[in-house]
Amino acid sequence: MASIFTKIIEGEIPSYKIYEDEKTLAFLDIHPETSGHTLVIPKVEVDKVYDLSDADYQALMMTVKKVAQNMEKVLGKRVVVKVIGVDVPHAHVHVMPMDDNWEHGKTFSPSEDEMRTMQEKLLISDKA
Repeated sequence: MASIFTKIIEGEIPSYKIYEDEKTLAFLDIHPETSGHTLVIPKVEVDKVYDLSDADYQALMMTVKKVAQNMEKVLGKRVVVKVIGVDVPHAHVHVMPMDDNWEHGKTFSPSEDEMRTMQEKLLISDKA
């Protein structure tokens, strides 16, 4: 059975995409720990980051770098990267701007307007 992330990749479930290329996809977390919390995933469904092929791992990490650098530039905040791998059996990396009120694991539910506004701020064109 396909993971929720595979369903997002295939367009079966909507998402707030901020970057996509041939091998990876980055989209806003719908239950973020901080405003702008983004998930970066490989398009191949593999359970653990360390089980990715070298090429897919490198593509994933290049996208993480691109998203983090853009996020820091756009939001003017320090950015952290977390690899946890327990919630969804599909390799993924969390990229999050640091907020003063951040508490690890504490999430909130932004409105659709807040999500769209953040998506517009963080959107990376294919020419970036």
